Amino acid sequence: MAPQFTARTTFLPPQGGSGGLSAALSSSLGSLASLAGGGGGGAAKGSGDMYVSLMQSQTVADKLLDRFKLQELYKTNFRFESRDVLKSRSRISFNKKDGLITVEVDDGDPQRAAKMANQYVDELRTMTASMSLTEAQRKRAFFEQQLERTKLRLTEAQTALQATGFSQGALRAEPKAAAEEYARIKAELTATEVRLNSMRSVLADRSPELAPLTAAAGALRAQLRALEQKTDVAQGPDYVSKYREFKYQEALFDQIARQFEAARLEESLEDNSIQVVDQALVPEWKSKPKRASIAVAVALIVALLLAVHVAGRHLWRSATPR
Repeated sequence: MAPQFTARTTFLPPQGGSGGLSAALSSSLGSLASLAGGGGGGAAKGSGDMYVSLMQSQTVADKLLDRFKLQELYKTNFRFESRDVLKSRSRISFNKKDGLITVEVDDGDPQRAAKMANQYVDELRTMTASMSLTEAQRKRAFFEQQLERTKLRLTEAQTALQATGFSQGALRAEPKAAAEEYARIKAELTATEVRLNSMRSVLADRSPELAPLTAAAGALRAQLRALEQKTDVAQGPDYVSKYREFKYQEALFDQIARQFEAARLEESLEDNSIQVVDQALVPEWKSKPKRASIAVAVALIVALLLAVHVAGRHLWRSATPR
């Protein structure tokens, strides 16, 4: 039996962002945070099991097959056969007690065994860098997209307002404070309704978690109707309507901008690096076959031969006429 060498590497997988920080930022900066994934700690929930599965994926296996020309080495006709051989010679495990992932690779060449074990970690780095795996990254991308849309609508509202020949003196028809209050309440109502719709996608309509938001949305609608009754926008001057729309988009832009900055901060504090504890070194001694196993196997073979010999002599003597 050809000697086999085992190389081992141990590393700490990406830990993700702080769940407490995520929750604190979301609660302090408004209601839109729930849209991008809520709660915090999403990456941590995946723990090491997700990263073990990634390293055991066909994508990673094919990378190793190509890099080390394993199909030629294993003398297989098809890639799926090569993957099976590689899988049988690789062991990837996650220790839930200490949070470490261990990769072990068996090979007839000790240097190649070490390189293959370390390559598993390198391929995981490449894969995680190209995938949006963390909650903070999803939040940042979501709010960045929303910010661009709101910025565009704000610019359009400003252009429409300027086209009416707007001036601060024109606000005598509707005081500035009242118009800004209307815009603020409308923006808050929009944020509440968006959050409510997001929660309804995962909760039942009669869920108690929806009651506070439903009540808040109703109260905001009532305030909005009261303000609209004071000055009928449809019958009033065009600049009043345009000013209200402008202030609404401005207030909404401010809310989303704060959420975007919070998501960027959370992403910057996230630890997505793979920290290698023990890099795979070239093994100095074979791991297979073991001396004890060889000794036991030899002893069993000798015992079997002796038993056959004794049985043969006994049969021979029994068959020989006296």
